Amino acid sequence: MKDNYKVGIIGATGMVGQRFITLLHDHPWYDITVLAASARSAGKKYKDAVGAKWAMDEDIPEKVADMVVMNASEDIEKIASMVDFVFCAVDMKKDEIKALEEAYAKAECPVISNNSANRHTPDVPMIIPEINDDHAEIINAQRKRLGTKRGFIAVKSNCSLQSYVPAIHPLMKYGVTKVLATTYQAISGAGKTFETWPEMLDNIIPFIGGKKKKSEIEPLKIWGKIEGDKIVDADSPSITTQCIRVPVSNGHTAAVFVSFENKPSIDEIKKAWADFSGAPQKLGLPHAPKQFIHYFEEDDRPQAKLDRMLEGGMAVSVGRLRPDTQYDYKFVCLSHNTLRGAAGGAVLMAELLTAKGYLD
Repeated sequence: MKDNYKVGIIGATGMVGQRFITLLHDHPWYDITVLAASARSAGKKYKDAVGAKWAMDEDIPEKVADMVVMNASEDIEKIASMVDFVFCAVDMKKDEIKALEEAYAKAECPVISNNSANRHTPDVPMIIPEINDDHAEIINAQRKRLGTKRGFIAVKSNCSLQSYVPAIHPLMKYGVTKVLATTYQAISGAGKTFETWPEMLDNIIPFIGGKKKKSEIEPLKIWGKIEGDKIVDADSPSITTQCIRVPVSNGHTAAVFVSFENKPSIDEIKKAWADFSGAPQKLGLPHAPKQFIHYFEEDDRPQAKLDRMLEGGMAVSVGRLRPDTQYDYKFVCLSHNTLRGAAGGAVLMAELLTAKGYLD
């Protein structure tokens, strides 16, 4: 592991790209060297390219404000020569994203992706660092397929499941058989604010394109295992979801119902959550929450407004654990969707892969 890594942000003007900037501009390991976006932003200073679209609470960091934006699609070779790896959060068609990410990887530039395009590529790891850090081992098979020495693609999962999958994972030892989850998703997950999406005020929308499928299928890859040169999805638990857009700025909430083969007690579940930690905690990674899962005993918690920034927005909050009449138990979860669920989760994954030596 080196003392310092030069990084690029591909899709730097979008909301997730902006969040990457706030997380990386003073990172102890990473130095932002390149910002890239579409042709309409290329050649402009970052502060001019993003302009009024800047949606973060803090100001644009001085370190990047005057940085000239490069062309994400046309400057691949040049960008690859300037950085050790890139974070990718672009707004393009799925086939265009797959081609773009593979082009960077083949230029020997590792890609840490927030996009969904490669989540189901069998040799691309989709990592929640506390849960399936061992999936990083598939990178060797992917490099062999791509014909690269350093280049590869690693992706983070959809923000909609970052709240409830971490809460379910420590309970898998009891044989989780079925899960029902309804997610109540913040507008920042659509790259919006209330200023840009006034229709969401005093409103909920019971449909988010593609989210239901992602929420039901992606956990099975996370809980899958490496077999040869691919990751094979787990065949259980059975998962069904509803995904609803709600008038909240940040923070995805999930109402979760779970059944088990070997039903644990409420105390056993709470202990499993309290005791759970993963590779980021053991390695002391910069963005790892000290306590990954926090349980609230209060009847009215967790709440997005109160709890989404717990441990810098990187922890998961759980509450309202109680028996159910149709499933064994039900509870409520919360995670910050642009931190733990998007850019923060990708940065933590990069830190994990750095510590494991995949980015050297």
